[in-house]
Amino acid sequence: MMKIQKIMVIGAGQMGSGIAQVCAQSGFQVVLNDLKDEFLDRGLGVITKNLTRQVDKGRMTEADKDQVLANITRSTNLQDASSVDLVIEAAVENMEIKTKIFEQLDEIAPKETILASNTSSLPITEIAAATKRPEKVIGMHFMNPVPVMKLVEIIRGLATTDEVYQAIEDLTKALSKVPVEVNDFPGFVSNRVLMPMINEAVYTLYEGVATKEAIDDVMKLGMNHPMGPLTLADFIGLDTCLYIMEILHEGFGDDKYRPCPLLRKYVKAGWLGKKTGRGFYTYE
Repeated sequence: MMKIQKIMVIGAGQMGSGIAQVCAQSGFQVVLNDLKDEFLDRGLGVITKNLTRQVDKGRMTEADKDQVLANITRSTNLQDASSVDLVIEAAVENMEIKTKIFEQLDEIAPKETILASNTSSLPITEIAAATKRPEKVIGMHFMNPVPVMKLVEIIRGLATTDEVYQAIEDLTKALSKVPVEVNDFPGFVSNRVLMPMINEAVYTLYEGVATKEAIDDVMKLGMNHPMGPLTLADFIGLDTCLYIMEILHEGFGDDKYRPCPLLRKYVKAGWLGKKTGRGFYTYE
């Protein structure tokens, strides 16, 4: 059976730093890799802040916190993949960038190393095709924020072996997460169901059916969603929502996935949600 002890996480952004944190908290050796030191500083700053909050709440001792941080090594060189058992890629959601990373990893990492992608919508089979080890490529889609959310969608590419799937399922459980097995179709399960709901909410606003507050209240109070779809879209980023809708639309070739023109308009205006201070709602 494959033994995973040392994990490289590529990308120290919101998702990557969260993945690095949960791996380090579960006792794994983590190599956190990004292009620049400043990105690593930012990611490690967020991890430290999260852990300090756990200490303040009495959920972790100061010694535990130091141990978790000691489990993480910094890296700005992909060559560091030559000593790891698993790579989890959490770079930007862009096929060209991902396939390039996987091509390089395939050259650098030992032949038994598993290569995983935290993509939220791109086909694992296509990413795997950039390597000479498609059977060892798999999707590990963590949810945001990673330290809090329990789900990991594990996506089998066309060539992924049962042994590799099992190793990643076991790892997910070792991280105190819940693995759900999904086959490689556009948007997997999470975004295939969520994004058309958000898109439909945008259409409902676009057509003047109700105000944004009313639409969000209906879903919160009527369907027991913790957050309304338009607020959620702002949190995810309207550019990300549009990008995933386009992947669904292109991947299935079905009009029901057509992105709402209002969503396109907001993205063109640079109103991307919370991160830009304005989306469907305005943020201070």
